Amino acid sequence: MERTKFYEIHRDLGAKLVGFGGFEMPVQYTSIIEEHRRVRTSVGVFDVSHMGEFEIRGKDAGYFLERMTLNDLSKLPEGRAQYSAMCYEDGGMVDDLLVYNLGDSYLMVVNAANTEKDFQWLREHRIGHVELVNVSREVSLLAVQGPKSLETLQRLTDVDLSAIKYYRFSRGMLAGVPMVISRTGYTGELGFELYFRGDQSTARGVWEEVMEAGSHFDIGPAGLGARDTLRLEMGYCLYGNDIDQTTNPLEAGLGWITKLDKGDFIGRAALMKVKEAGLKRKLAGFSVVGVDEGRIAVPRHGSEIVKNGKMIGRVTSGTFSPSLEKGIGLGYVPVENAQPGGTVGVRIRNRDVDAEVVALPFLKR
Repeated sequence: MERTKFYEIHRDLGAKLVGFGGFEMPVQYTSIIEEHRRVRTSVGVFDVSHMGEFEIRGKDAGYFLERMTLNDLSKLPEGRAQYSAMCYEDGGMVDDLLVYNLGDSYLMVVNAANTEKDFQWLREHRIGHVELVNVSREVSLLAVQGPKSLETLQRLTDVDLSAIKYYRFSRGMLAGVPMVISRTGYTGELGFELYFRGDQSTARGVWEEVMEAGSHFDIGPAGLGARDTLRLEMGYCLYGNDIDQTTNPLEAGLGWITKLDKGDFIGRAALMKVKEAGLKRKLAGFSVVGVDEGRIAVPRHGSEIVKNGKMIGRVTSGTFSPSLEKGIGLGYVPVENAQPGGTVGVRIRNRDVDAEVVALPFLKR
């Protein structure tokens, strides 16, 4: 397994390390619940340097990305980021991703486990004058998330962070290092993602300065466990669980990034047919209202979703929500069973536990 430039820090902090996306990554440092709640109430720091980053440049880069991605790239001016995805010809999803318009080039950020697959997909479909460079191993990425993230980072930069609106970014110095400072994240909280280059010494220096700047706010590191519970409370999809090559973006609730009227792109014809025929199933959110032998019942990936004793789907993501203090989950069910306010059952340890279908996100703001 590969290691990010923060690996030694994680090991020194006593993090529990696991394999994820081909990297040895921290799943937790103290406890998932403690790290989760710190991000919701103060500020936490995630090492997400395992994510993949591609530079796309050349005079046809914009046209090429318009053909490859679902969202409308013409609506992405310089200085902004866009959530999007790529599909196969049959409408199945290659990956979900971010695209940044850097002015002289684009930066695409993809899921760690899909980095090589995604880069090969782009190379196979390259058209026109386009240069593709995989810079994943050069770029370090920290996600600083939580209500106190702006106050923490503002101590380290002259860039006015309050002027960076959601899904926009600025380039400047932070902790003495040039970086892209992006107002994005995967937690639903105020937060920033910091993209920068440098060796292990540079990475350690940034980490230590961020931690010192946030010491007044009880800042702390957060692992992949808290990242998962935080994103699920917001109803955000995880590739490999909630979306993959067997799912299409319309049934996954990603119709808002699927711009079928923007012109042709890979997968458009198949998605047009799906839309015209009508969805047969949808990704639905549910919260568990029943108990499991007197305890809070927690759905897990793969658990059966049932209705009147018959299986109608499986849980794609499930967890205990530290904010709501109950079990929550996502899963594909027939459209008629996906309406908020309805009820389903979740089979947990051979018992059907009652659950209510709810509108996403689970955590309302």
